[in-house]
Amino acid sequence: MSNPFDEADRPTLVLVNDEGQHSLWPEHLAVPAGWRTAFGAAARQECVDHIDRHWTDMRPRSVTGPAASPVTSPSPPRPSVK
Repeated sequence: MSNPFDEADRPTLVLVNDEGQHSLWPEHLAVPAGWRTAFGAAARQECVDHIDRHWTDMRPRSVTGPAASPVTSPSPPRPSVK
């Protein structure tokens, strides 16, 4: 039996989790808990193209979302007025 993830000729889904991470998934397998279908079923290459267009930042949403504080340089001191 072959690995269903290696079968390029089978219809494929693009799954996305709450962290915004994407995954290629064989259409005939149940979508795992915590993931939802974002694209497909389509040819594997169409799914890869979809991921390339939509998942441009590999960092999880918990790192890049509004709750995450960006690393910034401190502002230079303001000159005092005398």
